[in-house]
Formats: sequence, C-alpha cells, structure tokens
Amino acid sequence: MAASMFLKMYCRAYQGVFRVAVNFLNWKEPELVKGEGSVKKLPQVVKANGHNSVLVVTDKGLMGLHLLDGLFEGLDKAGVKYTVYDGTQPNPTIDNIEEARKLYIDNNCSAVIAFGGGSPMDCAKAAAARIARPNKTVQQMRGTLKILKKLPTLYAVPTTAGTGSETTIAAVVSDPRTHEKYALQDPVLRPKYAVLDPELTIGLPPHITSTTGMDALTHAVEAYIGHSNTKGTAEAAEKATRLIFDNILTAYEDLKVRENMLVASYLAGIAFTRAYVGYVHAIAHNLGGMYGTPHGLANAVILPYVLEYYGSTAAAPLAKLADIAGLETNGMNDAQKAALFIEKIKEFNRKMNIPEHLEILEKDIPTIAKRALREGNPLYPVPKIMDYDDCVSVIKRIAK
Repeated sequence: MAASMFLKMYCRAYQGVFRVAVNFLNWKEPELVKGEGSVKKLPQVVKANGHNSVLVVTDKGLMGLHLLDGLFEGLDKAGVKYTVYDGTQPNPTIDNIEEARKLYIDNNCSAVIAFGGGSPMDCAKAAAARIARPNKTVQQMRGTLKILKKLPTLYAVPTTAGTGSETTIAAVVSDPRTHEKYALQDPVLRPKYAVLDPELTIGLPPHITSTTGMDALTHAVEAYIGHSNTKGTAEAAEKATRLIFDNILTAYEDLKVRENMLVASYLAGIAFTRAYVGYVHAIAHNLGGMYGTPHGLANAVILPYVLEYYGSTAAAPLAKLADIAGLETNGMNDAQKAALFIEKIKEFNRKMNIPEHLEILEKDIPTIAKRALREGNPLYPVPKIMDYDDCVSVIKRIAK
C-alpha cells in the first residue's frame, strides 16, 4: 500500500525545512590522526590540548585483548591521568551512560577518549552530553538538536571499520526497560579528533569485520540515494562505496586493505552525518532494541530488502553507484544497473556468511514497524515514503 498523499506531503515539507536549517549548523569535521601506529600519537595531542585527566570509554572485550595498552603507556609517559570505563554493552544502555558520566565527574576529568566500535563511541558521546547537560535526562535529549551545549573534548579511536561514529553527530542508545533503541543527534556530539589506526583492527573476528564493513556500505548508500545530499556528501559516499567494493572481501589480508576500510567508514560517516540514513537504519535500530541484534549485522541483512522496496525511486542513484563501484554495466539501463548493485550486496553477504534473514517474532512486527516509522518519518529524506503497511511487509520479508 502506498503512503497517503498527506503523509508524503508532511514528510517532504519537514525535510525541506530541515535541509535549509542545517546550513546554519557547525559541520566542522574532526582533526585526523591516521596511519599505522597512529594511536601512539594521541597522548601527546591530548596533553597539548591541556588535558591532564581523561575518561577512557571502552568495553571489556577490548581490555581483555590488551588493545589499549599502547594508549595507556603513552598517557602515562605524557603525564595524563586516565580513568577507564569498560562496562559498555554491545548496545549501550542508559545505565552504561550514567556509570561513565559518574566516573568522569568523580575523577575530575576534562576530556573523553572513546575507544572501540560503535557501542563505546555512542556511550562516550551520550555520557559527554549528560556531562554538558546535567539537568537533562538521556530520554529528554532523544531526537534532533536537544543538547545544544558544548561538550567535553571528545577523542575517537575506532577499532572497527564500519560505524563511522568518529565523525558523526549521533549517539545511539538502548533502553532495556522499554526495549527501544533511539538516537541523540546534534553537531556538538561530533568528536574533535579521530584516530584511524589500521593496526587496531587486526584482531577483529571475521564476522565483525564483515558486518561492520557492510554497516559502512549501508551508510554510504542510504546517504547517497536520499534527498538531502550536498556535493560534499555525494562525493564522500561515492568514494566510500568504491573503497568498500574494492576491499571488503579482502579486509582480513593486510594493513593497507584495513586502512582503506577505515577511510571508507570515515567517508561514509561524513556522508550520512549531513545527508542522513533511511529505513534500513530505522528497522535495524529497533531490532537492536528489541532483540539486541548487532547493528552491522542488521544493516547488512536489511539493506537489499529496503532497496528493493524503493524500486524505481532509487534506480538512478543506485545505477550511478553501480558504475562507480566498477560493476559490469555495459548496455544496461538504470533499473538493470540498480538490480545488479543490489544483487552484488547479496553476493557480498553470501560470501561473508551473513544470513539472508533474521529471527523476528510475528507478534513483535507491529511494534517494530511503529517504532521504525517513528524514527524514520518525517526526518529521513528517503527516496520513497513508507507507511505502516509497507513497513510490516518489508519486515516480514526480512524475518525467517
């Protein structure tokens, strides 16, 4: 069932106003520290910025792998005191955020280092927002432009090539009490520094390398096919897509390939931070909230189904991405190129052992659909507006 004319008009009007309004926001990108071993340079940057006590937000898995040892050693040498919060869960909760915030305050910290994948990044950002806004709960900052106050300096060190959180203006939070997963979105959440060190991704298990890579592709594609692209976001999405197509299947092989994927993830983050995502993310967030489904896995599985739903409305930009990605498209029209691009995504998933479907209970589909549309409409400038019946239909295709 097609979305009602009123729904379409409302969403497009809202998105049009927002496209104008965002031109007045601060879109300064993080300062980059990149290359092999670049995490060892971070302590001197922290010290040079006048920070003598920092909170490091990470998780127990990375601590167990001793991946932060080089950072800790450098901070010790630089004379920077550090306090570690490693309780971040795969989908960071409000409790995680409050625990990190308390450690920051109790130890008189003046900056935050987010070290890890999307979860530690989101936890660190949301904790910094609570520090800046002590009288606002996380729930009250849900949505867009609800923080609007300078945060403690954020340093972001990604250990996965996928989320792009080191350059985004969003933090995604899970509420285990309501089984909801939602975003805080505000330019103040964008880290001031991002460290792209391929050596930190070496120990990643194959399934995380693959799903986070598909997460980055989802960011690039959803940003590119939406209606809020700028010249800069389009260029970033195109570069990210080509890098991912060229490198994702060999991302386990050497540091150069891993660095390419980190750069692709960063570029995709730049693209969707300004141009937004779409219904793939809206559904994925709510599967994460309902079942704890890892975000990259959810995006990888959902992406082809939503692209097929868009049909002709996304054919032209997907056709262009097919050419940019280097696919054999000679003699094809836009619809055929778009179909080939979607089939290539499915092929990536198959080759990397990513399933075609996800476990979704029939009784939960109405709730997931309503919550996904609450996130997506009217904000996301998607090629085709989805209503409740559309969303239920797509989710049923995703389900086993």
